[in-house]
Parts: sequence; C-alpha cells; structure tokens
Amino acid sequence: QRIPNPQVGGSIPSWPAIFCFVAQRRNGVKTASNAPVGVVMKGYVMSEAAASRLDPLKWGVVVLLIAAGVVGNSYYSDESLLYRVMALIVAAIVAGYVASRTVRGGAFWQLVKGARTEIRKVVWPTRQETTQTTMIVVVFVFVMALILWAMDSILGWLVSMVIG
Repeated sequence: QRIPNPQVGGSIPSWPAIFCFVAQRRNGVKTASNAPVGVVMKGYVMSEAAASRLDPLKWGVVVLLIAAGVVGNSYYSDESLLYRVMALIVAAIVAGYVASRTVRGGAFWQLVKGARTEIRKVVWPTRQETTQTTMIVVVFVFVMALILWAMDSILGWLVSMVIG
C-alpha cells in the first residue's frame, strides 16, 4: 500500500495529506507529514476537528435560509415575481457561501475547481471535425436502418410463407 505523502501530488487517496500540506505551506508553517489535516479559513490554519465542530451550526443556518426562502416565497405570493426571485437568489447565494465554509463544502468547492481545471485541458474538436463525425454517425444510422428494414422484410416474408 502507498502511504500518502504531502510532498507528492497523487490520486484521491492522498488528497487529505496534500490538502494539509498546501494549507500549512500557504501560511508558512512547516510540519511533519503525519500532522493532522488542516483547513484554510480566512488566512489561518484551523484543525479539521475545530472546523467540523461548527459545521452542524453552519448547516443549520443553511437549512434555515432555504426554509425562509420557501416560506417567504409562499407568504409574499402577492408581491411581484421579480422581487421574489431576486430574494430567492440572494438567499441561495448566502446559503451557498455558508455551506462552502464547512469542511464538506470546502472539499466540494475544491472538487469543482479541479473539474474546471481539467475542463480547460480538454482539446475540443473544430467545427469541421464535429460536422464530419456527425455525418459519419448519420450515415451509419441510415445504413443500419436499411439493413434492419431488409432483415425485417425478409423474415416477415419467410414467416408468411411458412404460416401460409
């Protein structure tokens, strides 16, 4: 088995050590590789245990914000739709911000940033390549439709000959 090494980038099993290493390096702190996982919050390293103690409270705030949005939207149904949508968007942004400050929310945010980085690495096909590939697929589907139609017709003719 491979032991996660904070100095070496790697696969998913090593991300907690890398996360700890990055968080501590960012603040100029150097510790041993077996140090507890650190969480960067507002420019300082907070232990994961201390950060996770506040998480239930933060998730409670998120649930209250969402509930307030739903109840408020129903209560103020006579108001303009524009105002209600704007209020829901503001509530969703605040709830998203609070959720991103939790340990799991921070990990999700790191995942999203990593996915965006990977998407930037993708070499997308040109318009000509897309058109050519699409035409190949259309022709293949048409040919297969003709083959299946012919087989169906022949099998139907054979069955009608046998049944009479």
